Amino acid sequence: MQRFGTTPDTNQRYKTRPGVYAILPHAGGLLTTFQAGIHNEYQLPGGGIDPEEQPLQALYREVFEETGWHITQPRVFFRFKRFLFMPDYDLWAEKICTIYSAHPVRRHSTPLEPDHYPVVLPIEGAMNRLANSGDRHAVSQFFGF
Repeated sequence: MQRFGTTPDTNQRYKTRPGVYAILPHAGGLLTTFQAGIHNEYQLPGGGIDPEEQPLQALYREVFEETGWHITQPRVFFRFKRFLFMPDYDLWAEKICTIYSAHPVRRHSTPLEPDHYPVVLPIEGAMNRLANSGDRHAVSQFFGF
């Protein structure tokens, strides 16, 4: 599996944390989430899979919580891993990231997650502004750049 981001520290123990994220083409751009607060960055909507939760359940839940949108037709597009510290959870994680492509169908509400804001970025702008290099690579591959 391809790895992005920093090289893991051999002296650090990492907890495996699977997550699901979505590439959501919309209105000629890409529906992303801007996470304010301690992160202050653009991200693909998504997040961790809860215990006893299936990946697709997590994808629908996370996209809705972070954008207020419902999605349809999710398909696995890309997988990668990265090693990082997650300050929200006080956790050193080996994140196994599964990127889906899907279609946003309808916005039903404002985001349920605090400090999250749905933003449609131009495709090229998204490739420059998404916070993690694995997401940028997936978007680049998806749109053929």
